[in-house]
Amino acid sequence: MKAAYIHKPGPPESIIFGDLPEPKPTGSQVLVRVRAVSVNPVDTYVRAGTVPMPLPDPFIVGCDLAGVVEALGPQATRFKVGDRVWGSNQGLLGRQGTFAEYAAVDEAWLYPTPPNVSDEQAAAIALVGITAHLGLVRCARVQPGETVLVHGAGGAVGSTVIQMARALGARVLATAGSDAKVAMCRQLGAEWAINYRTENVAQQLRQVAPDGVNVWWETSRQPDFDLAIGALARRGRMVLMAGRDARPPFPVGPFYTKDCALHGFVMFMASPQEQQACAADINRWLAEGKLQARIDRILSLAETATAHRLQEASTVGGSGALAGKIVLRP
Repeated sequence: MKAAYIHKPGPPESIIFGDLPEPKPTGSQVLVRVRAVSVNPVDTYVRAGTVPMPLPDPFIVGCDLAGVVEALGPQATRFKVGDRVWGSNQGLLGRQGTFAEYAAVDEAWLYPTPPNVSDEQAAAIALVGITAHLGLVRCARVQPGETVLVHGAGGAVGSTVIQMARALGARVLATAGSDAKVAMCRQLGAEWAINYRTENVAQQLRQVAPDGVNVWWETSRQPDFDLAIGALARRGRMVLMAGRDARPPFPVGPFYTKDCALHGFVMFMASPQEQQACAADINRWLAEGKLQARIDRILSLAETATAHRLQEASTVGGSGALAGKIVLRP
């Protein structure tokens, strides 16, 4: 089968697109004929070795996939041959990745694809959708009528959080790094959105949310805690899902005197049961048209190195060139 893989961590140029043996499902694994995959920032961190993890050799890159069940391991019971499925959390913690024509995935990490949802959409929503759900539901426990501010909502996770918070019945406010991304946030359902590069976020928030926001979702790699905690309402919650190397100042007094809470998490540490609960809601919202992945571009699997360069330039380099996910087709 064709696959995008590496022998050891390195730059995007270390990715080889070539032939590897087709995997055989064992135990509770399912063999999936891959129809679409998508790129995440963590894919580039693992490939580069900046997030050290045990890697098989060769290591197929990638977390997300969507496709069709081709075969079942002897202990697999949740799916049958011919079922359409999607999933994430591969290529991490020693698991083989997904950027190949076939992938052997434990059934615990796979979910049925709704009939009216494309493979490209299913692959693109996988990691970002589970991330958004874990942060909003498990961590922040967002309630209908609460106000959620998504700071840096122009990317794949931020745009998903906007839609999901709306589906949960919240009022959604957003900031983004360009006027085009601000317009996109409004199209996705944000009641209020501004360009954080050209407008004063704190000043504007005092007008639009004078009593503060209940949840501040931070996407920046360098969070401004003075800004965020200053904007939180009493018993407000802040969610962090980026900024691995950040060490910003923290306003302890305002944080605890307002009885606030800070939640940090990475989706790949959530249990299969937690992620399955996320997937159930994601599938329902996808089928109802309340949730849609933002896809920036679709490439071929042979262009995996190019996709990694684009993702790295946008995430680490701060180019802002991507307004959604890169999806690849085998």
